[in-house]
Amino acid sequence: MKKFIFALIAAVMLVFASPADAQCPMCKTALKSNQTNRRGATVGNGINKGILFLLATPYLLAGAAGFAWYNYRRNRRDA
Repeated sequence: MKKFIFALIAAVMLVFASPADAQCPMCKTALKSNQTNRRGATVGNGINKGILFLLATPYLLAGAAGFAWYNYRRNRRDA
């Protein structure tokens, strides 16, 4: 039953996921206006990916800690 509930929650999260632009409105406006300068060099392209990369780090650490805790508890129960 627990696996079914987990799968249901994961499916709902995937269905309702939307693309994220992780910026405040002021940063977004500043980056949109500075994407190309007079010389053609791009400034600010990829800032969304950088912010999302930094945002993912705590979730990865929490997931790794949860996985380690789960394995520890499972091995302890089996012993």
